[in-house]
Amino acid sequence: MASPPLFSSVARRTSVLGLALALAWSTLAVAAPRQGARTETAKTAPRAFVAVKPAPATQTQKSAKDRGINPCLTPDPGWGVYRPWDRGVSLGQALLPGRGGVTKSGQFDVIVHFHGHEAARKEWVRVMDGAVLVGIDLGIGSGAYSSTFANPQAFERLIGSVEELVAKRTGKPNAKARHIGITSWSAGYGAVGEILSQPYGQRVVESVVLLDGLHSGYEGTSLNAAQLAPFVEYARRAARGKAFMFVSHSSIIPPGYASTTETANYLIHAVGGAPKKVHGKGPMGMDLIARYTKGNFHVRGYAGNDKMDHCAHFGVLRDVLQVRLKPRLKSPKGYAAKPTQPPKVDSGAAKRKVEAATQPALLARP
Repeated sequence: MASPPLFSSVARRTSVLGLALALAWSTLAVAAPRQGARTETAKTAPRAFVAVKPAPATQTQKSAKDRGINPCLTPDPGWGVYRPWDRGVSLGQALLPGRGGVTKSGQFDVIVHFHGHEAARKEWVRVMDGAVLVGIDLGIGSGAYSSTFANPQAFERLIGSVEELVAKRTGKPNAKARHIGITSWSAGYGAVGEILSQPYGQRVVESVVLLDGLHSGYEGTSLNAAQLAPFVEYARRAARGKAFMFVSHSSIIPPGYASTTETANYLIHAVGGAPKKVHGKGPMGMDLIARYTKGNFHVRGYAGNDKMDHCAHFGVLRDVLQVRLKPRLKSPKGYAAKPTQPPKVDSGAAKRKVEAATQPALLARP
């Protein structure tokens, strides 16, 4: 029997209301977590990175007298166990030990440094005694470095030329680079970014050191993700223990683009961390203000906003070489070249020769 019109209307309204309540409840049940439970979204979704410039308290300056050294004009320690720069490579110049530095089969280690090869050499020879250093300077800005190494063959060709040079200087025809690392200061990061974007670089580069030199543009309140992508990927590899990466930054605020403080913090954020504020002393009179470590990924931040604060990061290079890279490489030991000995001369024969030359000529017989 059909329902009365009123009942039918109420029933329809009740049915619709019940369905609406049921849908609402099911939606709340899905959206709302159980009491005492954290949502998966809140647990896993990282907060977006917001770029923050160095704080006013970090904008300090020190004189060379206060530091006890002028970081931009450090004393020259000479060559250590190394020969003078050798230009027998495809780009830049190479520093090879006078002797040794290779295994019996011809294997050796090489670090390629971009920007400031002489400053790097001064710190290198104080610490290293076997690995090969290649120093490359291409100009003032990062553009010269990125454009040169945008060619995927450039870095591979460079390493090949180093192997040829080592083979020639050591007499080992099968000389081969076994551990390859790259370091850079200031604008040299332009080359590093290109190398880390290429299959060969991704395959062979085992260590990266960036000395107060990683910049990018801005994207809203964050940084340019595309520009920093190769560095982020390498930082994540290092954080997992699959590579080594060390990044240092000053507190210099550049005009119109991201500071090394902001880019370093971007990398830290990308591996799921946050910098730790500290108060300590650094090389060449610097003040340590921040640090972070995860796996083999390390960041050290320093106060200061002038030229000497920028140059002082070569002092950081010496520390990284001594504490991190040298123990990691375990390079075959090199030695200074043996001094060249003058040829031995028979003193008696030399004396007789001199005497004969000074005797008056004998008169010829008639």
